[in-house]
Amino acid sequence: MKKSFVKRIAIFFVVIALFSLLYIPLFKDLKFGLDLKGGFEVLYQVKRSDGKKLTSNDMSSTYDILKRNVDSLGVSEPEITMEGNDRIRVKLAGVTDIEGARKVLSNVANISFRDVDDNLLMDSSVLSGAKLSYDDSGKPAISLKVKNNEKFLEATTKVSEKSSGNNIMVIWYNFENGVNSYKKDKETCGNEGSMCLSAATVSQGFSTDVIITGNFEKEEAEALASSINAGSISTKLKEVSSQNVNASYGKGVLEKTFVAGLIGTILVILFMSILYKFSGFIEGLLLILYMLLVMGIFWLVGGVLTLPGIAALVLGIGMAVDSCVITNERIKEGLLNNRTLKSALKEGISESWSSIFDANITTLIVAIVLFIFGESSIKGFATMLMITIFATMFVMVFINRLLLTKFAKTSYFDKKPNSFIRYAKKNKESKIKFDIIKITKKCFIITGTYLIIGIVFLLLKGFNLGIDFRSGSDVSIKADNITVSKIKKDFKKLNYNIVSIEKQENDIIYVRLNTELKESGINKVNNYFNRKYNAKTEINVVTDIVKQDLIKNAFYSVIIAFIAIIIYISFRFKFSYAISSILALVHDVLSVMILFSIFKIEVNVIFIAAILTIIGYSINNTIVVFDRIRENTKLYKGKITKEKLKDIVNESISQTFIRSLFTTLTTLIPVICLIMLGSKGILTFNFAIIFGLIFGFYSSLILVGQMWYLIEKRNYK
Repeated sequence: MKKSFVKRIAIFFVVIALFSLLYIPLFKDLKFGLDLKGGFEVLYQVKRSDGKKLTSNDMSSTYDILKRNVDSLGVSEPEITMEGNDRIRVKLAGVTDIEGARKVLSNVANISFRDVDDNLLMDSSVLSGAKLSYDDSGKPAISLKVKNNEKFLEATTKVSEKSSGNNIMVIWYNFENGVNSYKKDKETCGNEGSMCLSAATVSQGFSTDVIITGNFEKEEAEALASSINAGSISTKLKEVSSQNVNASYGKGVLEKTFVAGLIGTILVILFMSILYKFSGFIEGLLLILYMLLVMGIFWLVGGVLTLPGIAALVLGIGMAVDSCVITNERIKEGLLNNRTLKSALKEGISESWSSIFDANITTLIVAIVLFIFGESSIKGFATMLMITIFATMFVMVFINRLLLTKFAKTSYFDKKPNSFIRYAKKNKESKIKFDIIKITKKCFIITGTYLIIGIVFLLLKGFNLGIDFRSGSDVSIKADNITVSKIKKDFKKLNYNIVSIEKQENDIIYVRLNTELKESGINKVNNYFNRKYNAKTEINVVTDIVKQDLIKNAFYSVIIAFIAIIIYISFRFKFSYAISSILALVHDVLSVMILFSIFKIEVNVIFIAAILTIIGYSINNTIVVFDRIRENTKLYKGKITKEKLKDIVNESISQTFIRSLFTTLTTLIPVICLIMLGSKGILTFNFAIIFGLIFGFYSSLILVGQMWYLIEKRNYK
């Protein structure tokens, strides 16, 4: 074995090991979502109490109210995000006192002006607002716009007449007697998280607008102005959905999902090593580097890791492997055509680029649509999906090709290319050939019959809708020695109507109510079952408002994804390719929806992410087939007839069959591991992906080429 080859192998292993060691501290600092850490999530709708139109300033001020309320809870790394024009979502990971947190969050902002002895001078009713300003020296300050001049003059005059050191007017946020005190809090007054917003010396009485000065940074002054405004507006918060996640449940989920992902990754590495020998082994190890890079980028952008995010990471393995499979199959074709290893490698890299690029771009389009229209954990999924695409292009395309080229140049494999990449001798090559066009009629009849019957079933029976797509409440009750009959009687006693009830585990019962539980109702249910059974309860509440928005966003997401894909494929290929792609996508999506209806698998918000992921994978397979058709069409030197067009389609499908099969298998491996060993929280997602992969493989192999041929043959004699 040549020294240069051994040296490069050793360097490669050292790089992988160093990257792994460097990332150990990073994983300790990762932020985990509620489904992995446990806690409380609530979505508020913001309205003005006076019935006036809600403005962006109202939303900003209300956001600041919630932020200060959250800060008072002492929660590490809370998530507070605005959604749309009138929604604010709060996630408090690690919170155990759910009802205490709910009470604190719903506190109305109250700005008060007090003296150093905490006596009330006036409240925010004397103001009409506050804004960022600057003092005479150009330093940031806060300008207070006075509404009640007489009251303001009286209060400021009273303070100005006090002795030096006592002529101070203190501005408080939600001041509590017996809890807050200027003498106690003056050292922290003005700091982030302090209820004491400002303490200003008053030298004379004012009846006009005034400036509050201090050692403010611009951001601090803006935040203070916003807080003062928050105390002077009349907004109210309506809880439209909430979710409690038990911390111990979250820990178990993280462990299960990690193990499932690890096993899935190892199996993929082994699969690639057996399938492609040395090149597959290198690509398998690069998967480790790929996953480290993905997690590193996710950490840098401040992403919060959730179950859908982990699913996107694991499923990204299939996408990453896909680029390697496309390249390897192209290299094999070159070797079978008697090319040298170096020549076959160069040719394979060049010929595979367009397929890889187009496939990843179309998936990126889907991810962007998800990010724009998705909410909460769906955005996290979309973020992770986008990161995996960029990581795939860098590690599994650029780095992989660089390494394979470097190893090929060692001359170690010149006389034994079959050790570099597994391939059969030309005279022994068992090439799979299809005549898909011949069975077009039969395939369309079978597919059409399934879709028609399925759509009728879907219209009649509908979906098993989860809490995300209907108003109501889902309650999980965990306790020893509980039965369905006992729980039924309990809810009847509590005067709540049960839609469905089931016992999925020995000590957990899931109850679905048609009632949107309010705070009092949540307290009532929690206290009742805790007192009677010492039970742990988790309650998820969704109002009709949220349901309507989810359905609307889901519809928009799919439609926009379809339009974007049509535009891109029309630009990169031809309009006929785009039409047949969309027809295949509709087939794949409808087929999955039909199976979900037949088997009554719950449809929840994660289902939307799954559907859009299926679109991404389906178009991925389709692009590869179309790329071959386009290439074979260009390579043909003579006049193309209908008969020759048919041959080109059949040949292209035969050439891409192995790639589609291997990509589907490598993606199925981690998904099956997630189903067998992972969390039930993403079962919907995993089942949808499995169905989607199977139907996507079928449509790319059987339907796409046939539909394109039927559309395109009109242009040929």
